[in-house]
Amino acid sequence: MTEAHVLQQSRLWEAASSLPALSAFLRRLRHTGEEKPLPYRSVIGLHLVLFQEDRVLLGLRAGTAWCDGWWHVPAGHLEEGESFLAGMVREAREELGMALAEEDLVVAHTVHDHDSKIRESRLQIFFTATQYAGRPYVAEPDKCAELRWWPLAALPEKLVRYTRQALICIQRGQSASTVGWPDAC
Repeated sequence: MTEAHVLQQSRLWEAASSLPALSAFLRRLRHTGEEKPLPYRSVIGLHLVLFQEDRVLLGLRAGTAWCDGWWHVPAGHLEEGESFLAGMVREAREELGMALAEEDLVVAHTVHDHDSKIRESRLQIFFTATQYAGRPYVAEPDKCAELRWWPLAALPEKLVRYTRQALICIQRGQSASTVGWPDAC
């Protein structure tokens, strides 16, 4: 293989690594012969769980083409080059217009979510905040139709599955769980 071919293959792999399905396909192609497989990579979801007494803040998803019409805690994805704490601070600002400090974030729960239909898994990290500045509002109306405080005892039926799992586990004091895996509880 020429040096130019290796460089081109490396660039293609780098560009495709952010696309899970293409990444998996390229991984299978790339790892024929004696090459060792690359470590598994996963999308990391960042979720903010805000409590007000016995209620939790949920947003009604809209305009995203994923779970529109379903309730979910304010969330987003980790971006390249940022820590998960910085990512949660950014997402809170973008989605809720709130100011958080990294030192005020607490990891409340982690869900390893597997979707067998698309053969992809994601690590979903749920944070709580010991304090924050500002009142939450819909800062991205193209992605969220409404924010509402829901009683923990009466969560909406249309609640994203791993969000429901995380909220139940947080109430139990459980730090981690799985959803969608064959051995999931």
